[in-house]
Amino acid sequence: MMRQGKLRQLCSGGAFLLVALGSLVAGPTPSRSQDIPTAPSFVDDFTSFDRARWYIADGWANGKYQNCIWSKKQVKLSNGMLTLGFEKQKVKDRDFACGEVQSKQRFGYGTYEARMKTDSGSGINASFFTYIGPTDKQPWDEIDFEVLTKDTSKVQVNAYIAGKGNNEKVVDVAGGTDKAFNDYAFVWEKDRLRW
Repeated sequence: MMRQGKLRQLCSGGAFLLVALGSLVAGPTPSRSQDIPTAPSFVDDFTSFDRARWYIADGWANGKYQNCIWSKKQVKLSNGMLTLGFEKQKVKDRDFACGEVQSKQRFGYGTYEARMKTDSGSGINASFFTYIGPTDKQPWDEIDFEVLTKDTSKVQVNAYIAGKGNNEKVVDVAGGTDKAFNDYAFVWEKDRLRW
């Protein structure tokens, strides 16, 4: 049964701890994205919403497999927290509305971090990821942290290089992804990817 409410909460601020996932290495690393100019790094504490930095997805879906339409109404900011929602709400040809934000700029090698707390429930995917692909006239490269919220005791890490995945690893999250905020990070270097 799908639940109304928070899909995930993102909070970025202060110093982050590298999430203790051991030294997992996900095969070859995406490198095609490095051919494109990238933006300088940043930290966002979400005390306000920087529309120059963030794009709010609205009125479309990623494909037929996605059961919701992105809705700007499902993106909320309060007390330094960005909350992305998922609700039963008929929108176009879908029965649910969901929230998503994307950075407007591209970033290359470096450390990527997010502090997240997910909801729980079957059929929801809460994630923090990089992506470049056909919509950008580039091959599909992606680096993921994904929580399939039917089991909030685990996070899946993965990398797609030129559209090929099969680099996934499932890692236990002490205390679960839905009980408290957890720090997630990966370090993307030219020849390796560290979680």
